[in-house]
Amino acid sequence: MAHEFLVKDIAFQAGLSVATVDRVLNGRTGVRRQTELRVRAAIRELEKQQAGVEIQGRKFSIDIVMEAPDRFTDTVRDAFESESTTFLPTVFRSRFHVAESMRPQDIVQLLDRIRLRGTDGLVLKAPDVPDISAAVTRLEQSGIPVVTLVTDLPNAPRTAYAGADNRAAGETAAYLIGERFAGTPATVLATLSSSRFRGEEEREIGFRRTLRDRYPAIGIVEISEGLGRDDATGALATDALSSHPGINAVYSIGGGNRAVLAAFTAAGRACSIFVAHDLDTDNLALLRKGQIHFILHHDLKADVRTAFRAIMSRRGALAGPGAARLSAVEVITPYNIPPSGR
Repeated sequence: MAHEFLVKDIAFQAGLSVATVDRVLNGRTGVRRQTELRVRAAIRELEKQQAGVEIQGRKFSIDIVMEAPDRFTDTVRDAFESESTTFLPTVFRSRFHVAESMRPQDIVQLLDRIRLRGTDGLVLKAPDVPDISAAVTRLEQSGIPVVTLVTDLPNAPRTAYAGADNRAAGETAAYLIGERFAGTPATVLATLSSSRFRGEEEREIGFRRTLRDRYPAIGIVEISEGLGRDDATGALATDALSSHPGINAVYSIGGGNRAVLAAFTAAGRACSIFVAHDLDTDNLALLRKGQIHFILHHDLKADVRTAFRAIMSRRGALAGPGAARLSAVEVITPYNIPPSGR
């Protein structure tokens, strides 16, 4: 496998041991296909980084840990790769640890491994549970800045939160749906990927409170723990539609939107209004087809810039504090899709 990088650098990027990477590079037997793919991906990432490192500047090696569907983590990867070039001559070398589903104890073990190995900063999207907050505390106490991404860990001493005002996003969804029905009875299917994520909980709180205060004729049926996956979310949506014949709207807090729409079709039911989050590839296609009516969007690139600045500030690379600002929530229709989504 041709490359121009030190084995230890490839191992760092891939999250593997030097011995394992050496076995892959030399074509030895007993290596899993998945491991080989990780090494190849690491080399490609190093090649991308090498292309922009001709200008000498301060270098930061950071880790991004996320539990999220692939469609979202792919969007986040793109944002990190895009924004890293805007900070030159400062160079950010990012290593991703992502999975659609991770047990809290596995996340804790991963965070502890990163702490012991060392990193200039850690960006984290993870459930708000005590064990993960404790692991973040250990990282911060060891001098490693942690920035929570999209969903916060308010009980942990993280350096910054990079994301939108999730409660305001939920209130906006309630307004869009409430005005659509203009005081007539309706029932909304609210879909969460998991109740363990504080960001989704905040969206739900804002949504419920606004419906209760301004649109009391609208009811809510909630489904959760589909983890944003189409199969699990679709099954939950099918059960909800079967049990609640009045459901005629959707507020998708946690994704799996193609499966939710398929459940409506299979049940022979119409969805009068569908409000979702994030301009990922699936959602953009559904928006253009008119199957999703509104997307609540915030700029992930702005979140990445917040994360970079917070880490630089903690590392003494900024003259002033890297003040974090909440990302603005935009209501996207088929007629105002941002240039990045076209």
